[in-house]
Amino acid sequence: MKGSGSFPVGSVGSFLLGSVTRGHSQWDERLGVIPSGINGILPTFTAWCNSHLRKAGTQIENIDEDFRDGLKLMLLLEVISGERLPKPERGKMRVHKINNVNKALDFIASKGVKLVSIGAEEIVDGNAKMTLGMIWTIILRFAIQDISVEETSAKEGLLLWCQRKTAPYKNVNVQNFHISWKDGLAFNALIHRHRPELIEYDKLRKDDPVTNLNNAFEVAEKYLDIPKMLDAEGKRGIPELGVSPAPVSHSHSRSRSPQAETAANRICKVLAVNQENEQLMEDYERLASDLLAWIQRTIPWLESRDPQKTIPAMQQKLEDFREYRRVHKPPKVQEKCQLEINFNTLQTKLRLSGRPAFMPSEGRMVSDIGAGWQRLEQAEKGHEEWLLTELRRLERLDHLAEKFRQKASIHEGWTEGKEVALRDRDSGTASLAQVRALLRKHEAFESDLAAHQDRVEQIAAIAQELNELDYYDSPSVNARCQKICDQWDLLGSLTHSRREALEKTEKQLETIDELHLEYAKRAAPFNNWMESAMEDLQDMFIVHTIEEIQGLIAAHDQFKSTLPDADKEREAILRIQQEAQRIADLHGIQLPGNNPYTSVTPQIINSKWERVQQLVPKRDQALQEEQNRQNSNEHLRRQFGSQANRVGPWIQTKMEEIGRISIEMNGTLEDQLNHLKEYEQNIVEYKPNLELLEQQHQLVQEALIFDNQHSNYTMEHLRVGWEQLLTTIARTINEVENQILTRDAKGISQEQMQEFRASFNHFDKDHGGALGPEEFKACLISLGYDVENDRQRRTDSNDFRALLGPAGSGLGDAEFQRIMAVVDPNGSGTVTFQAFIDFMSRETTDTDTAEQVINSFRVLAGDKNYITAAELRRELPAAQAEYCIARMAPYPGPDGIPGALDYKSFSTALYGESDL
Repeated sequence: MKGSGSFPVGSVGSFLLGSVTRGHSQWDERLGVIPSGINGILPTFTAWCNSHLRKAGTQIENIDEDFRDGLKLMLLLEVISGERLPKPERGKMRVHKINNVNKALDFIASKGVKLVSIGAEEIVDGNAKMTLGMIWTIILRFAIQDISVEETSAKEGLLLWCQRKTAPYKNVNVQNFHISWKDGLAFNALIHRHRPELIEYDKLRKDDPVTNLNNAFEVAEKYLDIPKMLDAEGKRGIPELGVSPAPVSHSHSRSRSPQAETAANRICKVLAVNQENEQLMEDYERLASDLLAWIQRTIPWLESRDPQKTIPAMQQKLEDFREYRRVHKPPKVQEKCQLEINFNTLQTKLRLSGRPAFMPSEGRMVSDIGAGWQRLEQAEKGHEEWLLTELRRLERLDHLAEKFRQKASIHEGWTEGKEVALRDRDSGTASLAQVRALLRKHEAFESDLAAHQDRVEQIAAIAQELNELDYYDSPSVNARCQKICDQWDLLGSLTHSRREALEKTEKQLETIDELHLEYAKRAAPFNNWMESAMEDLQDMFIVHTIEEIQGLIAAHDQFKSTLPDADKEREAILRIQQEAQRIADLHGIQLPGNNPYTSVTPQIINSKWERVQQLVPKRDQALQEEQNRQNSNEHLRRQFGSQANRVGPWIQTKMEEIGRISIEMNGTLEDQLNHLKEYEQNIVEYKPNLELLEQQHQLVQEALIFDNQHSNYTMEHLRVGWEQLLTTIARTINEVENQILTRDAKGISQEQMQEFRASFNHFDKDHGGALGPEEFKACLISLGYDVENDRQRRTDSNDFRALLGPAGSGLGDAEFQRIMAVVDPNGSGTVTFQAFIDFMSRETTDTDTAEQVINSFRVLAGDKNYITAAELRRELPAAQAEYCIARMAPYPGPDGIPGALDYKSFSTALYGESDL
C-alpha cells in the first residue's frame, strides 16, 4: 500500500534490493554472497531480527548460529507474516534441522520469492554469508516489498523522499546513504519533519555527530518504536547497506502528508513517461534517417562498373571493397539491429502506458529499412561477382598478350631474310649441280615453311581472342598480326615462283649431292623440332588446380623421355655432314663453305641443342614452383572448407535452437531470458571462429582462388547467416524482456503468463509467432472470454458450447472488430504474442487512465475546473510545471479567471483521446 504524503513503504524494499544488485553495490542477492567488507551489517540484521522475535518472547545473539536448527527461523517468519508454518521437528539430528530450515525456505518460496544459491544445508552448517543472504531476502519480501516510486528507480526514489523531507533544514544535504548521514542531522530532520515535538532541531550542532546520532536513535526507539539498528560510535565504518534500513524504518513510521503530494507524483509520472516517449521517437527518426542515407549513398558505389585496364588497378578496387566489408559495414549492421530493438521497446512502452502506437515518418518504417538493406546486400553480391570476373578477364588477357608477343617474335625472327632469299635469281648462272642443290634447298625450305604454318594460325587465333576480350592494346596487336599475315602470304607466293624457276632448269642439271640433300632433309625438321621445343619450354602457362599442373608436369616428363632419341637423331645428322666432308676430302673435291641445300649448319644444331638442354631444368623449376603454389592453394581451400563446414552447421543449429526456445515454455520468463542471454554470450564467444574464417577467406582471395570443392559454404552465405543469427537472438531477447516488462507492469502472474503462452502456441499452427483473426478469436474463446453488450466477461469452461453458436463464435462482429483494432492498430491482419498479452493484461488489470490524471489535477486546483500557472509551479517540479503550462490550452469555461488553464483537455490528449 502507498502512503499519500511520504515515500511509500513498498518503495523502500525495492530501493534496498536495487542498491545491492547494481554494479557498485555491496551485495549480490542472486548468489546470496556477502563481500568481506560488509561485516558491519551484522549488528543491523541482528537488531532487525530481535525487533520481531521479542514479540514472541525470544531473541538471538549470533545470527549464523541461532538459526541453524530452523526453530527460531520458523518463529521469525510466523511473527513477520502473521501466518502459521507447519509444525517443526524437535529432534536434534542434522536431518531434523535440515527439514525445519527447508520448511522455512519453502514458505518463503511460496510467497513468490526466488532463493538463488541458498540451501538448507548451508544454513544448518552455519554459513554466515548464506544466512545473511536469506535474512536479506526475508527483509525484502516481508519488511519492504514491492518498491516503485513512480518511474524513479528504488534507490533514487528513497533518496528523493529523504531529500524532499529534509530540504527545509539547514546543514542537511542528502546526496547518498553513506556520508550524508554521518553527522546525524539528516536522521533528526526526518523525525522532526513528522514529529516536531520530539526533536529540538535548532539546538543540534553539526560538529557533534555522536550526540546527534544518539539523540535520533534514542527518540526513534522510545517514541516511534523503531529498533536501534546502528551504533553512533561505529557509524563511520558501516557500509551503505547498513545505513539504508534506518531511513527505511523512518519511512514506515511517517505521518501522512497532504493529498496534493500524491497527486503531484502521479502527474510527474505521466509527464515523465510522455517526455521519455517523445525523446525515443525523435531518436528513432534520427537513427533511421542516418541509416537510410548511408544505404542510399553506398548502393550507387556498389552498382558502379568502371572496368580497369590492368590487374593492379582492379586489385585495388577489390581491396576497397574488402575494406568496406571489414570496416564500414559492421557498425551499420549493429545500428540496424539496435534500431529494431529501440522501435520494439518504444511500442511496448507506449502500449503499457496507454499511449497510441508510434508511426514513423513515411519511408522510415522498419520494413523500409529492411527493404533498403536487402537492396544493399544484392548490390554487394553483384559488385563482388563483377570484380572477380574482371580479374579473371585481365589475367587471361595478360597471358594471351605475352603469348602473342613471344610467338610473333619467334616468327618474325624466322622470316627475317626469307623474302630476300626467295627473290634471288641465282639459278640462271648456276651449274647443274648448283641448280639441283638450289632445288633441293628449296624443297627443304618448303618443308620448313609448312612446319611454320601452325604458328601463324596460332598467332592469328590469339589476336582474334584478344579482340573478343576487349584487350586495351588491341590496335597494336592487330597491326602486328596483319603484318605477319601479309608477309606470310608473300612468302607463299615467292616460294611458288622460285620452285617454278628451279624446275624449269632442273632438266639441265644432273649432278646432285645426296649426302647434302639427306642432311638438309633431316636437319630442317630436327631444327624445327628444336625451335618448337625451345618455344614450348619458354611458353607461359596458367593453371588453377593441382590436376592442371600435374598434367603439365606429365607432358614435360613425356617430352624429356624423347630427348635420348633426339640426341641420337642429332648425332646421325652430324655424321651425314661428316661423311660428306670425308668423301670430298678423300676424292679432293672442293666443297662450298656451306651446305647448298640448307642454312642449318652443325654449329646451329649444336647451339640450339645446348639451348634446349639449358631450358629443360629451367622448365622443371618453373613447373615445380607452380606445383608448390597449387599445393599451397589446395591447403588454403582445405583449411577454409574445414572451418566453413564447422561454422555453417553451428550457425544453422543455433538458429533452430533459438527458434525452439522462442515457442517453448520451459521455466519462467526470467529463466527463458537467462537461457537466451547464455545463448547470446555463446554466440559472441564464437565470433573468433568467424573472424578466423574471414582471415582464411582473405588469404584465398589474395591467392586468386576462384572455387573450392571442399565446402558448399561461401563466405557471403556465412556472413549473412551470422548477421541473421545476431539479429534473431537480439530480437528474441527483446521480445522476452518486453513480456517481462508487461507482466511486471500489469501484475500478471507466472501461471497466467504460461496459460496465455500455451493458448497462443496452440493456435499458432505454423509457429510463425502471430495469429490470424480467426485463430485469435478461437484463442480468446479457449481462455473463456466472450463479448456481450460491448464488454468482456469471463465464462466457465462448461459454457464453451454456448460461445460457439450458429455464427461459430460468441464474439460479436462489431466487438471483435473493436478488439482487432486494439491488438492490430496497423491493420496487418495478424496479432503478435506481445499484442495478445497487452490486450489480456488490459482486460484483467487496472491501469492509469485519463480520468485519474484529471482527478489528480482537480486536487491540485482545489476542486476547480481549471488550474493556474502559479498552482502548477507550486505543486510540480519546475521542468514538469513548465511542460504543462506550455501545452495546456486556456480554460474556455465562464467560471474561469485570467490565465486559467484547461487541464481536462490536456489529460485526455496524453492518452490519445484528443489533440494537444
